[in-house]
Order: sequence, then structure tokens, then C-alpha cells
Amino acid sequence: MALPATAKQVTAIKLGTNFREITEIRKVPVPKPQAGQVLVKTKFVGINASDINLTSGRYNLAIKPPFPAGLEGIGPIVAVGEGVTNLKIGQAVAFLQNGSFAEYVIVPADKAVPVPSSDPGLLSIVLSGLTASISLEQDGNLKAGETVLVTAAAGGTGQFAVQIAKLAGCHVIGTCSSPEKADFLKSIGCDRVINYKKESFEEVITKEYSNKLDVVYECVGKEMFDISVKNLAVKGRLIVIGAISGYENADGLDSTEMISKQPIAALCLRKSASIRGFFLLHYVKEFPRHIATLAKQYAEGKIKVNLDKGENVANGPFKGLEKTVDAVEYMFSRKNIGKVIVEV
Repeated sequence: MALPATAKQVTAIKLGTNFREITEIRKVPVPKPQAGQVLVKTKFVGINASDINLTSGRYNLAIKPPFPAGLEGIGPIVAVGEGVTNLKIGQAVAFLQNGSFAEYVIVPADKAVPVPSSDPGLLSIVLSGLTASISLEQDGNLKAGETVLVTAAAGGTGQFAVQIAKLAGCHVIGTCSSPEKADFLKSIGCDRVINYKKESFEEVITKEYSNKLDVVYECVGKEMFDISVKNLAVKGRLIVIGAISGYENADGLDSTEMISKQPIAALCLRKSASIRGFFLLHYVKEFPRHIATLAKQYAEGKIKVNLDKGENVANGPFKGLEKTVDAVEYMFSRKNIGKVIVEV
């Protein structure tokens, strides 16, 4: 297969959180894989809140523009480097790799995850699914009969957290912002849906789940974090997956408005409760086992994956790297249901 000399890449030309202002599409040489690497022709890329943490330099304080944007993709291998024996040309792989918003991406062979096809549902497993699965196992320590709260439950990673908790035999509460999202959450097993545009999150938690939250899968921050901490059960565990409410702020998680107003130390002490941060790349050794489990559950229909390709959006569908900007903005508008993806 003859490869083109150049291909498109979404490039961050300066640091910042406004994805539209700080990125542009560039033509770059198609790279050749070196020893231990493979070259992947990207079919789909996943959109994540963390994309602007990458472009703002929060993940790497030493990073300097220009650099390629994006964190995850899926597609077939089109070339292999010396010494790569476990992967072949034509094999579909999913990958977590800085610079994934490109038509062709170099991936270390040991970080390319073999998958049956370039099905974007499998792509969503690799970052969103892994985040939910590993964090709920390692930090959540789920037990049947426990009460689990998932914030931003209709998002790319929230949909996995809801279903994994249900499969573990838990009572699951999910937050969302629209009737359509509420219907989706009910369809994947949510026992109690809180549409915070229609009812007060604080009132529902205080009246129905006061001091009864065994596990909180927290992605939002600000008031949702504070109310969740306040209502943890004895020995409750709150897992900080992210804090999307602060990502677009120039100061990010260091912004003063992100500082909790709760006496966290005293609350945790009184309840033997804990707050645990989770960053996926600290758990690489757990990837193969969890990917195998999630892929099997997906194939068997035990876990459903909703993909939002922007078909019902005015500037959709999201097809072509030029649409990554629209897709990122759409995700931060919080109107998506499930994982936002772009077909490259």
C-alpha cells in the first residue's frame, strides 16, 4: 500500500483552552515508524474534556507549541517498524497517544491495543471505558447493594460507570441536564436520574440520599463535588475523575472557584471516608485485563456504548479533522449523549 507524502494534523499553535483559537489544520509529512513503532491510519478519534488540558500545557509543563493535539484514536496499522512481531499491517488497533488528531499517527507497538475492527465503540472502551472500569475497581471497591452516584452520567465515561456499577449490583444515581439524557440513563439502568435543570441536585441528595453515598464517581467539580463530599456514607469513597467545570477556565483546577467550601478533613475523619484522585496512565498494567473484560461485555451486549457523531447538530455530522473544533465545543456545551467522536 503506497502511503501519501503528507497528511492532515490538528496542530496546537499556542497554549490555551480555547480549542478553536489555538489550533489549526496543517499538512505534515507522513512519518515512518522506527524500531518498536507502528504507523496507524486513523479512522475515528475520540473527543475528551482532557483535550484542552493537553493544549493548555497542564499535562506537560515543558511542552511548547507547535505540537499535535488529541489523545485517542482507532484504525488499521499501515506500516510497522523493525522488531515489531506481534502486530501486522491491516490489524486494527486503538491507542492513547498525544497527537491523535491526525490522519496518520505513530504509536509505540506496546501501546497499540489490538481490537477486532475499527468499530468506534471499541475506541470508547480504551479511554472512557478503562477510566470507569479501573477506577471503580481500584478506588471504588464496589460491593453489591451499595449506592453509587455518577456525575455527568450521560457523558463518554459516565455511561460506562453507570453500567459497571449496575453490573456490580449497586443502586445507581446519575446526573444529567436534559430529558433526552435522562431517558438515555434510564435505558442503561440508572435507578435514579437527577436532571439538575429540572430539580435541585442538592435537594434530591439531601432528602433521598443524605449520608448514604457509598461511592461517588465525580467528574464535574464545584457544587457537585461539595454536595457529594458532604453526603458520603460511613466509609464512603469519592473518586475524582476530573472537574470539567473548571477546565475552560485559564487557571483550570487552580482557580479559586474550584476550591471546596466543605471542611473536607473533618468530614472524612468523622465518617472514615476518603477522596481519591484517579489518573488513567498510572494504571497501565491494568489495561489488558480491563480491556478484555469490557470488550467481551460489549460484544455480549452487557454494556452498551452510545456514540455521538453530531448527526443532530447544526454544524454536524463530525466528519473530517476540520470538525474536531466543532466536536470539542459541542462536548463542552454538555449537550452530547455518550462519547463524542469524529470520523477522520
